[in-house]
Amino acid sequence: MGKDISLRTVKVVRYILPLREGGSLPALAEADDGFKYVLKFRGAGHGTKMLVSELLGGKIASVLGLQIPELVFATLDDDFGRSEGDEEIQDLLKGSEGLNLGLHYLSGAIAYDPTVKIDPFLASKIVWLDAFITNIDRTFNNTNLLWWHRELWVIDNGASFYFHHSWNDFERHALNPFPHIKDHVLLSQASMLDEADQFAHEVLSDDLLEEITKLIPGEWLVWNHTQETPEEIRGVYLNLLKTRLHHSQNFLNTAKDARG
Repeated sequence: MGKDISLRTVKVVRYILPLREGGSLPALAEADDGFKYVLKFRGAGHGTKMLVSELLGGKIASVLGLQIPELVFATLDDDFGRSEGDEEIQDLLKGSEGLNLGLHYLSGAIAYDPTVKIDPFLASKIVWLDAFITNIDRTFNNTNLLWWHRELWVIDNGASFYFHHSWNDFERHALNPFPHIKDHVLLSQASMLDEADQFAHEVLSDDLLEEITKLIPGEWLVWNHTQETPEEIRGVYLNLLKTRLHHSQNFLNTAKDARG
């Protein structure tokens, strides 16, 4: 039996407060299961593409054995947020009716201090992940890593798969050596990149990547700028991931050179 990659669906019952980080205006919210979640909204800046990045990146991180808050599908009713006084937030909530994405809130977590040394294999796995999913946002300026219960947790993969904002030339993007990895906060500690690559190839497979891409809700893949169906768009993501896995030496060598 492989790892269960399915997501629960919860209903948001209370908007608690905005988390003003970047342009996406995530929020702390409570769901009908009694838990609090960091809510990522489909009505935010990059729309559902950011949710796709969070979902794919988060599930791949989890399969690679990294600690990541539980991801859930989070539904917003059409009357949710009507009493919200902030006009910007009310517009965001109105534009986010339906299916959004939540990450379990890690109460009491603290931001990772880049001066703290961690296990080199763990650092290497995180660097490999971010090069694989082309995540440009795990840097010294914004680590997107948390300490919680004495473990390092990976959060916020929304800046991954940036190819989808232009949505063309997929073959070139699939073979992207990802030079941005030079700015990765953990690169200097990632001394086991070959071992991380071997581990990833043992854990990830084309079939598993297909399972993960099938998790993307069809309603997140109805885009104005393309005639492609949700199934065809899923196919693009799957082919990109399969190609990047099969040609991982492209970005692995870039990361090793950047360590120099």
